[in-house]
Amino acid sequence: MLPAGQLPSARARRVGLADVLPNCLAALSSSRGSLGLQPVSHAVVLLADGLGLTALEARAGHARALASRLSADAPISSVFPTTTAAALATLSTGALPGQHGLVGYSVLDAANDRVVNQLTGWDDGGMTTDWQRRPTLFEKADSAGLTSIAIGPARYADSGFTHAVLRGADYRAGASIADRLERAHEALAGPSALIYVYVPELDTASHAHGLESPNWVAALEELDAAVGRFAPRLGASHGLLVTADHGVVDVPHDAQIIVAPELLDGVRHVAGEPRCLQLHLEPGESPDQHAERWRAGEGSRAWVATRAEAVEAGWFGEVDPEVMPRIGDVLVAARKRVAYYADPDDRGRKMIGQHGSLSPDELTIPLLRFGAWAAGR
Repeated sequence: MLPAGQLPSARARRVGLADVLPNCLAALSSSRGSLGLQPVSHAVVLLADGLGLTALEARAGHARALASRLSADAPISSVFPTTTAAALATLSTGALPGQHGLVGYSVLDAANDRVVNQLTGWDDGGMTTDWQRRPTLFEKADSAGLTSIAIGPARYADSGFTHAVLRGADYRAGASIADRLERAHEALAGPSALIYVYVPELDTASHAHGLESPNWVAALEELDAAVGRFAPRLGASHGLLVTADHGVVDVPHDAQIIVAPELLDGVRHVAGEPRCLQLHLEPGESPDQHAERWRAGEGSRAWVATRAEAVEAGWFGEVDPEVMPRIGDVLVAARKRVAYYADPDDRGRKMIGQHGSLSPDELTIPLLRFGAWAAGR
């Protein structure tokens, strides 16, 4: 077995995404949590999908409102794997993937011997909402008498994934980033509330065009302009945090790796995502032998770990027994700017911006403070 100390940590920072909403609830309850957020009547958390710290710092000139907080506000860690399903569930529950159970973009449903997409599989009957195994912090807020509001695009309002990770929140739709923040501003006039705003535009642009594209920069500028208009309208008892679920790296087409057939011998299911394959083996196959085979061929470009090694290294946090079978027998996490495809015809090969692995660009995300929380440090 590869010693856990030879694998990278999935916790690059002391504070992580799991800490964000618990600290907001503490502030709404007139106390200070580990982040020291001063008490407020309304807590707003804007999550910009795909806004990694590295990318934001590199384009700070296009995001003056956001960049104004970079020197003052320490970044935080995302979760492993650095993928939206796992990260948003961690944000909403305060639990790591090994507990809430969304351990990848696609994971093994062992009971039905199939791989299920964690974002869209809910809507084809592949999963029920209890597949996400933890109460949400919106439900806990409701039990404490607080209002919880989730604001995002209308197309997500009734999705199975939304019902699983945003249980307890009143979903309100906004077509643009500015529209969503206007819904948030309206909510500030109501009772004390936890308000979550979801922004998918940057992630969408990065997948289709890459971080280096004018499309991604335009999405960043749109976000920055909306935050720049919203933040000055916050009252003395209103706090805003701007964060992300993960960062992104560009993987050009010539850096895509079609997995050699011999590396898939004995593999029953390929789950995960191109920057973090999760291989589920046929019964009787040895995870250690498969991991060694992958290390021999791809060890210079990927961290390769068995499930036991990854769990020992803390990649998924504490792993509940019911979640353990969802994790691959062997994990292949890209350490270079590459992506792995078992199927040459995979439609995902059209993507440029990708994520899922343990690089600092993917793991490190901003946590920017505005309103009462900028003044109350």
